[in-house]
Amino acid sequence: MTELEQLTINTKSKAFLKEIAKWAFFLSILGFIGIAFMLILAIFSSAIFNAIPQAKLVPFNLGLVMTFTYLILAIIYFFPVYYLMKFSTRTKQALATKNDATLADAFEVLKSHYKFIGVFSIITLSLYAMLILVSMLSGSLL
Repeated sequence: MTELEQLTINTKSKAFLKEIAKWAFFLSILGFIGIAFMLILAIFSSAIFNAIPQAKLVPFNLGLVMTFTYLILAIIYFFPVYYLMKFSTRTKQALATKNDATLADAFEVLKSHYKFIGVFSIITLSLYAMLILVSMLSGSLL
C-alpha cells in the first residue's frame, strides 16, 4: 500500500466536498438551462434572421447557419455540464455512503470535465490565433 492509498478525508474536507458538490450541481443546472435556451434559439433562429431585412443581403441563408451554429454549441456545451452533474451526484452519494470507489468515480468524472474544458479552450484559442493571423494577412494585402 502506498502512502497515497492511505489518504483519509477528515471532517473539514468532507464539508468542503459537500459544498463543492452543491455548487457543481447548481452550475450544472444553470448549464442545462443555458443549453435549453440555445436549443430554443436554434429552433427559432431561422425565422428571426429571415425576418431581418439586412439578412437578405447575405449570399447564404443566415437563419440556417445560425440554427446549425446554435445546435453545435448546445451539443458541445452539453458534455462539460453533464460531467459536472455526474461529479456532483457521485460526490454526494460517496459522502452519504462513505464509499471510496464512488468518490474515485466522482473525481474521474471531474477529471473528464476539466480535460474537456482544457481541450476545448486550446481549440478555441487556436481558432482565435488563426483568425487574427488571417485578418492581419488579409488587411496587409488591401
